[in-house]
Amino acid sequence: MHAMELRAPGPVDPTDRLVPVERPDPAPGPGEVRIEVTACAVCRTDLQVVEGDLAPRLLPLIPGHQAVGHVAALGAGADPALLGARVGVAWTGGACGSCRFCASGRENLCLELAFTGWSRDGGYATAMTARADFVHPLPAGFADLDAAPLLCGGAIGYRSLRVAGVDLTAARGLRLGLFGFGASATIAIQLAVHAGASVYVATRSAPERLAAESLGATWTGGYDDPPPVPLDAAVTFAPSGDVVVSALRALDRGGIVAVNAIHLDGIPAFDYDLLWMERQVRSVANVTREDVREFLARAAAIPIRTRTEVLGLDEANAALRRLRAGQVAGAAVLSMG
Repeated sequence: MHAMELRAPGPVDPTDRLVPVERPDPAPGPGEVRIEVTACAVCRTDLQVVEGDLAPRLLPLIPGHQAVGHVAALGAGADPALLGARVGVAWTGGACGSCRFCASGRENLCLELAFTGWSRDGGYATAMTARADFVHPLPAGFADLDAAPLLCGGAIGYRSLRVAGVDLTAARGLRLGLFGFGASATIAIQLAVHAGASVYVATRSAPERLAAESLGATWTGGYDDPPPVPLDAAVTFAPSGDVVVSALRALDRGGIVAVNAIHLDGIPAFDYDLLWMERQVRSVANVTREDVREFLARAAAIPIRTRTEVLGLDEANAALRRLRAGQVAGAAVLSMG
């Protein structure tokens, strides 16, 4: 197989951190499958793994956790019905299944959680292995390149809305703020607008404001621009602690800010008055299999549409640099074809 391999983390600009390599096709272990990968979306978490913001858990490593492909081989004990199936692989790549978190439907908090593209090889490759019980059959209606960004940006956006207290079955009239407008927010706004919420988008990027307006945003502005009304809930997507404070400042009494980030540069001090009146700040940590499968079903029913920029697998370094520079409109997706 052909893959892009990380050997030592560090800044992606100007150095190419990922090295093209040829490896034997991986053999699936017990309970695993081998997937012939057709597409893998590029996530900001990939960038944080490659640059070392997230401490290495496996080196050398093949990054990537939004992979789409077909099951080509089964390990012992894997469900035979999966052979040939079109599936996706997400960030959550395995859990113990028996700890108190797993037993209570919170496998995203499992202490033995495995992470695709961080603690096990991921999808920046023409083939990969995954636990059979952690692959996700993909609904019809999404081409492989369009489905890939759903597996993290979409699923984590869906979970972020839930953590922010947004009930998509009863969201009409809700005032929701989205702070940052990359791949995940592009999907979250479609979920919220479809549910009847009024969405207020803050981003530094003028083109992204136009994109938000085209997807139904009620208002757009910068991070320091107060929305015209107090917000019932907010989700921050930018990896900046300043943005968390901006979202909190825009919140109404009793509202929740959900922080959709695995790594932040630090949250600056702020007056307690911003938190008083039962406002909350909550982190969003990983996703469960149920999150991914609920979201995929909802995405197919709406249907959700993704914005993608397609690059070849050998252009993974360029994709990471473009993401680092804020030059990607929607999601960058690596095509293995």
